[in-house]
Amino acid sequence: MSTKTYHIAQIAELLGCPKAPYFQQDSSISWLGYDSRKIGDAKATLFFALQGRRNGHDYLAEAYKKGVRHFVVSEDRPYGDLFPEANFLLVPDTLMALQKLAAYHRSQFHYPVVAITGSNGKTVVKEWLYELLSPDYSIVRSPKSYNSQLGVALSLWAMNESANLAIIEAGISQAGEMQALQTMIKPSIGILTNIGTAHDAGFDSVEQKVQEKLSLFTNVSTLIYSPKYLHGQQISQQAEKSCSWGEQGSEDLAIINYAQTTNGYTTIKARYNGKEISITAPFTDAASLENVVCCWATLLALGYDHRTIAQRVASLSAISMRLELKNGINSCSIIDDSYSNDISSLEIALDFLSQQQQHQAKVLILSDMPIQGMEDVLTYQRVAELVNRQRLSLFVGIGEQLSRYRHLFAGKTAFYPSTASFLASGLSFQHSTILLKGARSYSFERISKTLSAQMHDTVLEINLNALENNLNQYRMILPEGVKLMAMVKAFSYGSGSFEIANVLQFNKVDYLTVAYADEGIALRRAGITLPIMVMNAGIQNMEMLLRYDLEPEIYNLHELQALSRAIIASNVEGVSHAVHIKLDTGMHRLGFMEDELEALIKLLHQMPHVKVKSVFSHLVASGDSSQDDYTRKQIALFKDMASRIKASLPYEIWMHIANTSAISRFPEANFDMVRLGIGLYGVSADETQPIALSTVATLKTKITQIKHIPAGDTIGYNRHGRLKGNGSGMTATVKIGYADGYNRRLGNGHCYMLIGGQAAYTVGDICMDMCMLDITGLPNISEGDEVIIMGEKPHVNELAKAIGTIPYEVLTGISPRVKRVYYYE
Repeated sequence: MSTKTYHIAQIAELLGCPKAPYFQQDSSISWLGYDSRKIGDAKATLFFALQGRRNGHDYLAEAYKKGVRHFVVSEDRPYGDLFPEANFLLVPDTLMALQKLAAYHRSQFHYPVVAITGSNGKTVVKEWLYELLSPDYSIVRSPKSYNSQLGVALSLWAMNESANLAIIEAGISQAGEMQALQTMIKPSIGILTNIGTAHDAGFDSVEQKVQEKLSLFTNVSTLIYSPKYLHGQQISQQAEKSCSWGEQGSEDLAIINYAQTTNGYTTIKARYNGKEISITAPFTDAASLENVVCCWATLLALGYDHRTIAQRVASLSAISMRLELKNGINSCSIIDDSYSNDISSLEIALDFLSQQQQHQAKVLILSDMPIQGMEDVLTYQRVAELVNRQRLSLFVGIGEQLSRYRHLFAGKTAFYPSTASFLASGLSFQHSTILLKGARSYSFERISKTLSAQMHDTVLEINLNALENNLNQYRMILPEGVKLMAMVKAFSYGSGSFEIANVLQFNKVDYLTVAYADEGIALRRAGITLPIMVMNAGIQNMEMLLRYDLEPEIYNLHELQALSRAIIASNVEGVSHAVHIKLDTGMHRLGFMEDELEALIKLLHQMPHVKVKSVFSHLVASGDSSQDDYTRKQIALFKDMASRIKASLPYEIWMHIANTSAISRFPEANFDMVRLGIGLYGVSADETQPIALSTVATLKTKITQIKHIPAGDTIGYNRHGRLKGNGSGMTATVKIGYADGYNRRLGNGHCYMLIGGQAAYTVGDICMDMCMLDITGLPNISEGDEVIIMGEKPHVNELAKAIGTIPYEVLTGISPRVKRVYYYE
């Protein structure tokens, strides 16, 4: 949202649209919309029909239904007939139009704009600079990681008259993208964090990548950078003033050494303007320390004195950058997004809250906004506007400012002067989804700890951004019109139930599939409204399927007859129930054989109350190139059998046989719908045509104890474990065992875990609740350190290979007692 408003006729002129008698010419625009699922103040929203993985023009009706009346489109359609009370601004490219409008909006403000780019660290540096500079500036900054062609435009739209500094991230993935960002941002101060391997595929060379990044800083007054990341590129003409940092000795801020202290801090000594100076930061890892130095150089370039910098850097805290969904007490769900609190991030968090359907009751617990130099009343009017659009069961405001403006908030509310007074109130919640959004000074981690269910130190973290990326990767290769069925059976391959289904429903997949009726019933009770196919319905469950509108897979005549009897017994006339007919084309597990089709078709004609929604089959080896002839034989047989059923019934029937690997390997088998399974969760089923999948699940634990083992001693049950060479060394006991799903065959050095990026192999037998790692010779390891059991590395494929199984078994074998934490970055 922008506090500066524009009339629709003014925007049309800015975008170069033909003059026309606009509907309500004086309508004020303060919101930019691009997603019909995320419409705020509809009357004040200008909706851009963006074209990418999806065509935004296909969602105009949905936005119109929600009250939007102003649209920017690039397809010339007869909109007036369908949307008589709306304005349509026709442009050649809707994204370019959005960027043009954002660039104009940015030009209305003349305070400094800091632009940050690089391969890694952009968001951390942005957030730390916000903390370091907030005592002196009223800052607008990019929410979360909004640094794309779209994200930058939306970030700039938040600039307002009450701010006096903006900090904007800019990210690119290929050559040629930075020009549009530079045109919009027009920064006065530039920061280059680093140059790494991210997005290397989009550039011909590292030199081209550096040059592209540096083009953001054309005409900046001040530039902060490290020479080691320039790779020979020159910056002499980039800025009037610069401040370089690094460890080579010739930089403006030349690092002399890093010295770790005993309390988890690091003292950084450097030379600047001929003098030795130092700061102490509350971090020990290399990435955080590099980001601290970048911020240090920035504050020096801005003229801050060393004492002020040292005081502020010492109070920095780790940036969580994540919105987490986790289990709460009393059957609640907790959305923890308390690492920052501003208008933009509040809007994003509220969108996520609205996605959650597992509980009818929704609660927001919000602290005062950290405001410097900005009128309170304006801020809290905007906050109330966002909050009042939500259908909240309760709004809880914490802080003196929110209490002062309590009259702005509608519905049931409660206000407390402090976090301590809220915790002392005894207010309890049951069967609710609770969003926590608090500024750091309000210590909302205390509220999170109180409301969250106690967790085992071993957790499975589910990256919902990665899940959405994988979904979209497969969508991009599907022909237009092909529907997508997502497999959420077996607890979504170990990843979760309604938590995953909510994301898929929000992203508008066409169908969900579960294995058993109780899985489908649980999703219905959690508010999932998507069509759900049940693979093993069971004759005894037909009544429950009807009650919860679940669609059974029918693989023999007995099940079809049982469903028919249940429908008749329900005494609902004129209503048919959808079924999915399973054909056996070679799997020989379930399904109708070719010689059974005549009897099936005959029975279907006798059951007008049963409607065949789809006919499908299961490929046996679509990911194995040595079996391609058999796969093609299956596809041909399926096409013949399905066509016979379709020809015999007087309505449309969908066909589907393609599973994850077949989507890419056998496009001729896509038919009307595909079934996406393991690929959704980040595991490729087609090594010949790799798809850019992201790791969804990361299994983590902590070190319980570190031991020195004398030479010759054994480790673990049955005395199977010995350190290399039977010598002395160190072991770390970690909190995961076979009861958590860590297979016993992974013991005795058959796999490793990562501690601080270092590989530590298992030693001894895996115990029920714990196992031991050989950490001999590995530096900087302490009790309580985080341990990565499975993630990007070691990948689930490595674990599966180590014990001679498949990734499916590893993922689904993770015990329910391992708590799942879901997050958006």
